[in-house]
Parts: sequence; structure tokens; C-alpha cells
Amino acid sequence: MNVKWLRPLQVWAVAAMVTGGAVSADAVTLRWANTGDAVSMDPYYFNETFTLGFTGNIYDGLVARGKDLKIGPALAVSWTILDPNTWEFKLRKGVKFHEGQEFTSADVVFSYHRAISAGSDIKANFVSIASIEAKDPYTVIIKTKQPDPILLADLSFWWMLSREWGEKNGATEVADIHHAGVNYATTHANGTGAYMLVSREADVKTVLKKNPDWWGWKSGFGNSNVDQIVFTPIKESGTRVAALLSGSVDMLYEVPIQDLGRIKAAGGKVFQTAETRTVFLGMDQFRDELIDSSVKGKNPLKDRRVRLALYKAIDEDLIVKQIMKGAAVPATSFVTKEMAGYDPNFKRFAYAPDESKKLLAEAGYPDGFEVGFDCPNDRYVNDAEICQAVAAMWAKIGVKAKLNAQTKSLHFGKIGRLETSIFMLGWAPGTIDGQNALDNLLVTRNDATGYGRFNYGRYSNPKMDALVAEARGELGVGKRTKLLQEALDMAHTDVAAIPLHYQQVIWTAANTVDLAQRADNMFCWYWVNMK
Repeated sequence: MNVKWLRPLQVWAVAAMVTGGAVSADAVTLRWANTGDAVSMDPYYFNETFTLGFTGNIYDGLVARGKDLKIGPALAVSWTILDPNTWEFKLRKGVKFHEGQEFTSADVVFSYHRAISAGSDIKANFVSIASIEAKDPYTVIIKTKQPDPILLADLSFWWMLSREWGEKNGATEVADIHHAGVNYATTHANGTGAYMLVSREADVKTVLKKNPDWWGWKSGFGNSNVDQIVFTPIKESGTRVAALLSGSVDMLYEVPIQDLGRIKAAGGKVFQTAETRTVFLGMDQFRDELIDSSVKGKNPLKDRRVRLALYKAIDEDLIVKQIMKGAAVPATSFVTKEMAGYDPNFKRFAYAPDESKKLLAEAGYPDGFEVGFDCPNDRYVNDAEICQAVAAMWAKIGVKAKLNAQTKSLHFGKIGRLETSIFMLGWAPGTIDGQNALDNLLVTRNDATGYGRFNYGRYSNPKMDALVAEARGELGVGKRTKLLQEALDMAHTDVAAIPLHYQQVIWTAANTVDLAQRADNMFCWYWVNMK
């Protein structure tokens, strides 16, 4: 690679940062970097694509998605629908956890109860399930509350933990991210997956090694020749790109769009595809008074006119062109075209700042107001830059957004505690289905059931809730799609939140790296091969 523009000292500093620590001289090692770290080694701690994808290389689920996102066998080799509410799963025999425990149905039952425990961030995936029971050591019965057309999709990112390991180490429940909870499982891992955790220094470096006994090698599901994984978070974009160009890392999970041409010119590979993620802005529609606003005694965001004014003041086409450099598509809905519920006839509210000013005046805010605005600075592509642009656009209509951009663990902790007025969030439904977005983001928040767990703005519309509830048990594809479309259209009309754009997945790597890029942005190390 051409690294003429790098000073020798800079190359040395980057190399020292990402290659420290003893590694086997003859091992095939993949060194890769991202802006931020996986938040936890506990796969139930944080329902976020990067963390789920990272831990999905250490743990396995009952089912797995292939390169085309189709669902197939994993720890379950087959399943049968015994009646509309009863599923029987046959488990793969001979599977062992990394520390030697045998995988059986008892681990599935344990994992279920752990996944619905108070601190779990994935409990919304199980709201349709009435019970999970062990019929025998290699058979599991799942009973649903009603017919569930997307049960397999809901299970596709549920990783199995060892009951023995969890009980031994005091990790039978999930530590709550929203209260900075920690237990043994947040910093240690014991899965059945393709790679085993060797060492972890959060926000510094994580080292893993190949599990030679993984079922995926034997079945042909995985085909990697990589023996070791060395992951290093590198927050600074320039340093991250320099690491790739100097050969200190082999792959970047996230790359500044403006550097793609430079990387290609140096001989690097660029992997780019449409992602199933919608990046949007949520708004507090629950409090009687916002927690961080110049408006006292009432909440302006409860007024649809104010929410619509904020929406119409955002020039999303300009954001896509100038900040995203064309690597995004303006979002018309909360789901992408690949998902049930997407309506190609949906249209964005048009950019019209003059109308925004009129709407604010009608709502009683002719001079605008101040409001808090929370964003991550290391989670989505150009997230902080997007929020800065939005804040500037809102300033033109008199709304002064007090931007608070911080690392994702702090950002998600803050908004998860509902300590926010306006916030950025991105959502890529693991089920590849609109039901997931509605159940998690838009239905009335219910902490007891888990519905609306990520509805941090606490938008609520009983009519929309009823449509979503009907869709949950509807097995007819046409009718179910119509119900989802109606619910999504209702949320759009209400301005439940402000969709910005559908992000693209962009990775880069050295020309010695071959990998498979999935549209859900999951980086599967078991499909990486290095020359």
C-alpha cells in the first residue's frame, strides 16, 4: 500500500496501538478496528447491532442467518410446528461451550429466563412467548401466546449461555445497562461459537482465538482460515484510516466516507451495500415539562405542529449529499424496502422551513425555544456531524438545540433512562420485518411486557397499538402487511419521530482480506479468509 503521506513516527504510533501483546508467530490473525467498542460481552446487555454482532461470533443461537439473511439451523437442527401456538426444536448433539460444558435443553431454558430478566435489553424479542420448556436433553418446546408468524426471526439474534457457567459465576440475570450494572458476564464470555475470548480490555483491545470444535466448521456454515482476532477501538477517524493504510489493521468496520477514494487508490478494498437501518430523531412526548428546555410549565413536543415544524426544517437531501456523500437514502418510513410493512407510496414531509416557522407561531412559539439534543459521536456514520447540521437547520427557524454528543455507551445509557428531550437513534430490525420496529420503537411503552422498550420519546397512540396487536397474530401475509403499513402510516402522520435516512453499510479492508458483508451490518468473522 502507498503510505507516503504518513510520517514514520505516526506509522509507529499506530502500529504500537493496535498490535501490542503477544500473538502466535504462525497464526493467521485478523486485526480490525471500529470507532467504538462492543459495550459488553453479555449478549443480553445491549440490543445494538455492533454488540450483538461481536458477541454473535462467540455465542450461537438456535437458528442463524446466512449471508443472504435467510434463517437456517444452528444449535437447533430442526423445528416442527405442533399446533399454531406450539413449536418443537431438536437440538444439535455433541456441542460444548468453550469451557467444556455440554450444551443441552437446560441451557436454552436458562437462557430464556435470563433473557426476560429485569436488566435484559433483548426482552422485547420474547413478548409473544408464553413458555420455553425442556422436553428432554435435546428437545425444547416453545409455546406462544398466540400464533407468531415471525418467531424464528425473533430468535435469530438470541445467543445461548451455559446454565452451569451462569450459576457458578453469579450471572443468572442480566446487569442493567441503564444503571451501569456489571457482573461476570459483562466482562467474560463462554459460548459455543466460532471464536473464544482470550483477553479483554474494554475500549482498548480484545483478543480471541478460533474454536476448532465449532459445529459451523464441521457443517460448512463457516469457512474462515483466521486463527486469531485482535479488535481495537480507534475513535479518531484519521488515526483509524492511517492504521489501515499503514498495514497495522486489516479491516475497518466503519470508515469515513470522505476517505473511500484515498483507500481505493492505495489498493484497499471497499465493501458497500444498503443497510436495513433507519436513523431517526425521537422526541419526548410524555413529560408535562421538558427536562432541558427554555419552555417552562409545558412540553412543546407534545404538539404535533411543533414536531412537524422540526421535521420540515431538516433538509435531508442536503445531509445525504454533503455529510453522507451519497452513502444513504432519505427515509420515508421507519423500515426499509426489504421489510414487511414498507409502503413504496410513503413520502417524506417536504423540506419547508418557512412552513416550519408558521407552524411554530401557530403552536405559540413565534420566537422558537431552546431544547436539549442528545446524539452519539461513535455509533452511526457521521452521527455527530449530522446532529450538528440538524441543529444549524433548526436554528434558522428559532429552535436552539443544545447539542450533547458523546460516546455511545453514555448516550444510550442517558436516553435509556429517559433523561432526554430530543435524541438520535438508529434501528435495524433483527427480524428484517416491520413488526420489530413497531414493537420496539413505536407502540406504547410497557416496562412489564417489554413492548415499546426503545420508545424513549414515549409516543402513544392506542389506535396504532391496536393495529400492531392484530398484526402480531395474523398469519395471512397480505392482511398482515396491510396492518403493518397502516400502523406505520399512522406513526408517520402523527410525527411520532423524525426519520432521517437509510444508512449504507461501508467497510474497508486490505486487499489480502476476503469477507462476506451482510445487509444487517453484522460482521461474521467465520466468513473471513486472509491471503
